[in-house]
Amino acid sequence: MAKKLWEPSEERIQNTEMYRFMRRINEQHGQNFTSYDELYRWSVDNIPDFWAAMWEFAEIRTSKPFHTVVDDPYRLPGARWFEGAELNFAENLLRFRDDRTALIFWGEDRARRRVTYAELYREVTRVATALRALGIRPGDRVAGFMPNMPESIIAMLAATSIGATWSSCSPDFGKKGVLDRFGQIRPRVLFAADGYAFKGRPFDSLARVKEIADNLPSLEKIVITPYIDADPDLGALPGAVLFDDFKATPGDAEFRFEQLPASHPLYIMFTSGTTGLPKCMVQSAGGILVNQLKELMLHSDLKRDYTIFYFTTCGWMMWNWLVCSLAVGAAVVLYDGNPFHPHPGALFEMAEKERISLFGTSAGYLAALQNAGVTPRTDYDLAPLRAVLSTGSPLSVESFEFVYREIKGDIQLASISGGSDINGCFAGGNPMGPVYAGELQCRCLGMKVEAWDEAGKPVVGEQAELVCAAAAPCMPIYFWEDPTGARYHAAYFDMFPGVWRHGDFIEINDRGGVTMLGRSDATLNPGGVRIGTAEIYRLVEGLDEVQDSLVIGQEWKGDVRVVLFVKMAEGVSFSDELVAKIKLTLRKNASPRHVPAKILPTPDVPYTLNMKKVELAVKKAIEGKTILNRDALRNPESLDYFANLEELQRD
Repeated sequence: MAKKLWEPSEERIQNTEMYRFMRRINEQHGQNFTSYDELYRWSVDNIPDFWAAMWEFAEIRTSKPFHTVVDDPYRLPGARWFEGAELNFAENLLRFRDDRTALIFWGEDRARRRVTYAELYREVTRVATALRALGIRPGDRVAGFMPNMPESIIAMLAATSIGATWSSCSPDFGKKGVLDRFGQIRPRVLFAADGYAFKGRPFDSLARVKEIADNLPSLEKIVITPYIDADPDLGALPGAVLFDDFKATPGDAEFRFEQLPASHPLYIMFTSGTTGLPKCMVQSAGGILVNQLKELMLHSDLKRDYTIFYFTTCGWMMWNWLVCSLAVGAAVVLYDGNPFHPHPGALFEMAEKERISLFGTSAGYLAALQNAGVTPRTDYDLAPLRAVLSTGSPLSVESFEFVYREIKGDIQLASISGGSDINGCFAGGNPMGPVYAGELQCRCLGMKVEAWDEAGKPVVGEQAELVCAAAAPCMPIYFWEDPTGARYHAAYFDMFPGVWRHGDFIEINDRGGVTMLGRSDATLNPGGVRIGTAEIYRLVEGLDEVQDSLVIGQEWKGDVRVVLFVKMAEGVSFSDELVAKIKLTLRKNASPRHVPAKILPTPDVPYTLNMKKVELAVKKAIEGKTILNRDALRNPESLDYFANLEELQRD
């Protein structure tokens, strides 16, 4: 039985947006719900009614209303959402135009900038007017190769305000990684910065921008934001212009937001690209808007007078998710750089000074914080903090306990899980409910999430595939350059026809909590028994001697044997005694099936740019196969160690 770590008071429950929404459903639909479980069940049994209610609750602005919420919620893929509605995504995010703070930007140098909602509106309309003058039309692609700074958000909102489709990568992407993405979608305009800072060092981006531009014949304009140099030399970039010089002169006329169908392409998001050319997932304005507002307002309890932060880059879907907070009118904190610079508590120093209400990060950051011995609870005043959100990989039981012990005792810890595929979550936080160690609190409203066994039957209390058995408006409308839909279908619907299979291995318990067990394509199958990698990581990385780990299943003599690689903590040497300790820990706390056949040291563990372990790439390296798109990795050189390991060629 999982340990309960926190439960909201009745007063806190009744002050949540989730509770307010539940009361509205009770009034409008003749219900008498008193719990999240009842509300959730109604939301997936009455999908059109739920999404119509959410659309109204979020006060989504349209020039024309929808006449149909969804034509068939069980047609997957291909359900059509909010037909008849016309709206503009950026207009909804810019509904507030007053002098309250919209954006707060921190760089590694601790310098701060603030942008009000009125200033944000003016800046967006000036850039949008310049894009219109350039001839950018609805459906054209505009791309960003930017640090996480206000100009990135201004550029995105400007592009989408005139109906262009936005896509972005962070400046730590290599040239090939950027071209693998932008080369497919052929943007007409590229917004970039002259560089970025990381661990106190400035990195020039202009040489890479030139290489990218030279290989993107579709580009007509490059707009450069000065960041590491107040007056960067653009001589090597013919036709490039500085951000401030690009903006149109302010006019007196009210800006015209392009009114477009709810299904109009808003974002193009990319898969990680570690197993081939990244897939380009096209997402709709109406679907992304209503779903992200559901997650922000209901599942995160975001209100206008709150300040929200998520540690992210412009290359991760959490950036898109964070930016949608503007539609609530909250203050959005942006940070660019290394989260441990100039010291391990840097982000909590910022949280104290900016009085952050919702603090979002990755599971890897929380584990690193714990390993570094940081104690934010005693080092910083976190009185305004109401919630910590975590995603990117499964959050361990130890990290759950660390948050409540060393960050703050009276907060909602929302471990959330979804993906770039939907620019949102399948499972996440419930501000009305308790938090149990190691569990995501709930399946998200309107998402008919189930765990299906190999026979395609929903199971409870068993490890199985995460599926979504009904359509959701945030699912991609199509993949780029996939005219028959074959690639889209193969990505999600081949295993269980007509049902979205996401590729995660999960367990749903009888109280509705969800345990994430890792990617199902990385699931281990020794002796035909399926084991989630997260189970092993949680126990192994809880040992003081181990800084990080990675586990794969190696094909061996007609079966699969489990191979574990461990990266040692600083000052610790790999030894037979450690191997014995790991085996005992796994056997005692998991099962004999979890005990690896081989345990080996590794100097490093490879991660994607979004800080996800890449078990499949390591498996390919071990098997001597070609690894495509190494540029999609944060530390691609780490893969070299795994090629031709002699220890894996023998029993």
